[in-house]
Amino acid sequence: MTEAATNLAKPHHDFSPRVWRLAHGRSLELGARGHLKAIVNVTPDSFSDGGRFDDIDAAVAAAEAMVAEGAAIVDIGGESTRPGADPVDAETEQSRVLPVIEALARRSDAILSVDTYRADTARRAIEAGAHVINDVWGLQRDPEMARTAAELEAGLCIMHTGRERQKAADVVEDQHLFLGRSLELARDAGVAHEAIVLDPGFGFAKDADENVELMARFAELHALGHPLVAGTSRKRFIGAVSGRDMDQRDIATASTTAMLRLQGAAIFRVHDIPANKDALAMADAVLARRYSGAGR
Repeated sequence: MTEAATNLAKPHHDFSPRVWRLAHGRSLELGARGHLKAIVNVTPDSFSDGGRFDDIDAAVAAAEAMVAEGAAIVDIGGESTRPGADPVDAETEQSRVLPVIEALARRSDAILSVDTYRADTARRAIEAGAHVINDVWGLQRDPEMARTAAELEAGLCIMHTGRERQKAADVVEDQHLFLGRSLELARDAGVAHEAIVLDPGFGFAKDADENVELMARFAELHALGHPLVAGTSRKRFIGAVSGRDMDQRDIATASTTAMLRLQGAAIFRVHDIPANKDALAMADAVLARRYSGAGR
C-alpha cells in the first residue's frame, strides 16, 4: 500500500501545527497562519515575469523587495516551466540561479527555494545557501533527486504534474496516484517526513475545468498527510474564469489564496505579495475565530 493510500484512513486536521524541516538547520512553523513564497524567475521566457529578473542584480533586488513586503520564502528558478518553453541545459540553469542564491544567502534571512528538477542543480543550490528544493516533476524526472534531497536534509516541495503521462479521469484520484509514487520515492531515499510539502500543480497539464475542480476539492488532498502548497498565481485558468489578461489577474489570484487557505493550504507561491498578504490576513482572521477555544 502506498503512503498516500495509508494516509487516507488517518484523521488529519487541516490546520494542525507542524514544523517544516529545511536545510542548514532552518525550519518554518506551519498551521497558525499562511506563508507566501515569492516567485523570482531568472529567465527570459517565463510566462509572467520572463525577462524582468534576467539580470542577477535585478533578481536579487526584486527578491529583497518581496521579502520586505511579507514573503517568507523566495523561489528562484532558472528554466521556464510554461507550456511550450524551450528547455535549457544544467549549466545555463545553474549560471542563472546560483549567483542569485549566493547573494541572497549573504544578504537576507529569507528561506530560499530552488525551482529545479535536476539533482545536480539542487545540490549546488543547497550548497550555495538554499534551504528548499522545489521539484515540478515530483522526484520522477531525475532518479537522483530524492536521494540528493535526503543527503542534504533539504526541505522538499513535491509537485504534481500531468505532463507526459496518462492521467486518471478524476482529478483527486490522479493526485493520489502521482504524489503517492513521489512519496514512495522520497521515503525509500530516506527523506524525512517533516521535510516534505506537496503542491497539486495547478496549471500543469490541467485545463480550466480541472483546475477549478481541484480548487473545489482541495481539502481532500489533506489525506496525503503533508502540508499543502498552492500555486495559482496568474495561471491561465484564472484568466479563463475571470476574463482577465495575464497582467491583470492579481485580484483573482488573491481570491484563490483566501479560498485555498480556508481549505487548509499552508504556503502560497505568488507574484504579487501585497495583494496576497492581505488575502491571507483576512483568511487567517476567520480561521482564528473559527478555531478559537477549540485548539488547532
